[in-house]
Amino acid sequence: MTATDRATSAPQDAELPPGYARRWWVLGTMTLCLLVVIMGNTTLNVAIPTLQRQLGATQGQLQWAIDAYILVFAGLLFSWGVVGDRIGRRRVLLIGLSIYAVASVLGAFSDSPWQLILWRAVMGIGGAAVQPATLAVITNVFPPGERGRAIGVWAGAAGLAVAGGPLASGAVLEHFWWGAIFLIPVPVALLGIAGALTLVPESRDPAPGRLDVPGVLLSIVALAGLVYGIIHGGSGAGWTSPGVLVPLLGGLLLLGLFVWLQKRSTHPALDVTLFRNPAFSAAAAALGLNFFALMGATFYLVYYLQGVRGYSPLESGAALIPVALGMSLMAPQSSRLAERFGAKAVVGTGFVLIGSSFLGFQLLDGGSPLPLLLTVLSVQGLGMGAVMAPTTESIMSVVPRHKAGAGAAVNNSVRQVGGALGVATLGSLLSATYAARLGDALDVLPADVRADARTSVVATLEALARARAGGDEELAAAAGALVEPAREAFVSAMHVTALGTATASAVAAVVVFTWLPGRRPEQVAAPSRR
Repeated sequence: MTATDRATSAPQDAELPPGYARRWWVLGTMTLCLLVVIMGNTTLNVAIPTLQRQLGATQGQLQWAIDAYILVFAGLLFSWGVVGDRIGRRRVLLIGLSIYAVASVLGAFSDSPWQLILWRAVMGIGGAAVQPATLAVITNVFPPGERGRAIGVWAGAAGLAVAGGPLASGAVLEHFWWGAIFLIPVPVALLGIAGALTLVPESRDPAPGRLDVPGVLLSIVALAGLVYGIIHGGSGAGWTSPGVLVPLLGGLLLLGLFVWLQKRSTHPALDVTLFRNPAFSAAAAALGLNFFALMGATFYLVYYLQGVRGYSPLESGAALIPVALGMSLMAPQSSRLAERFGAKAVVGTGFVLIGSSFLGFQLLDGGSPLPLLLTVLSVQGLGMGAVMAPTTESIMSVVPRHKAGAGAAVNNSVRQVGGALGVATLGSLLSATYAARLGDALDVLPADVRADARTSVVATLEALARARAGGDEELAAAAGALVEPAREAFVSAMHVTALGTATASAVAAVVVFTWLPGRRPEQVAAPSRR
């Protein structure tokens, strides 16, 4: 590139944001911080069967070990984003990383399932501070012309963490006790703290006005209630039970009240008129549906890999590498493709690929060749990588730079609500279908273990293994005859659930092709430089 090219492609000195000269180092630090949060969550996925055995946790306690993090994380995301706009995003980032690291260490040495659930909730407090701060810092350091590429790298790092967490967790579980998986993000968090202190400029809203305390508190209660209702309904409590309907409908009503108050506030925490912009609202919906598919599919895929195919935790983590590679390779490229063809075409095509991959799940069974599984997962990763960066950029491009924290919080809130919905809804569908396919086959087991044995294929196989190891030869023979039927029942349930995931992807494609804007006029007039 010549000096003239550099002069025309870079912003003028007067327009350079703080930290622009070291922006790529800042981006590296922010992706490192993002890895902490995502890896800290995904490491738990492949460890569920191990925790069930070594910690003596029930299926319900394991569900809460996952959901306690999600519930607190989702409830506080928006609040931390608003606080970061006021007191400084770097400061909030440092606070969040510190909380996360300490809670991870304490969680590693939990001696009961309920202690683990408590520290997972505290990890959610720290994670909720970190994730929106990383995106807000990137938005402030990079000018609009380079922001899409930077967000593509950020989204690609998230893709790496999706498989990096399970892979690291599986490797640790091969050699250490279960608690060591919670120590994995600690050194990464310490590196993130060092990078934030030395490289990241402080940024905040220069004129924040009065803090809308009632609005912030209302957002916490509303999001927490909504996510709790989704989680509780997906745990088998029944979607029409009071314990599900009250928090679910209450959360929705409080969200409606939040929007009504924000529209009338002179100092709103969130400018709700942003949702009138198709680029903002359609991108938010698409992002939520993407994480609905990603988190829901990961939930049942781990059970398939370990319960049906008999993979170890390490092998399960390795099997998810194609998803991560697809996301990490496609996410940076999708930003360039969106500049050339428009976000509508790129994101819509991404959802077509995602839907196709879940239709491909119909070809998988207990003996499917490994290349088929890797191909299906690669297509899924490429599709999700095509969705993440352009939708995130569409959201952040609409939000004023001084409100980047609130905008990033909305971005991450829809991710979490979508992910929670995916785990709860698809998990409920999987469990119900699996139990129906099993029928009364497990009636040969003692009455006190049947209920837990029906909850998942891993729980079923554990119960059958204990029955086979007992001294009752007749029970052992009956249990041995049920191993393959249980695996077949799960594969059938997974096929039904994958069709549900494909349907969600089709809905997302319709949303995108209908409402997400195509190429902007400036893109048509001035194609992106190579």
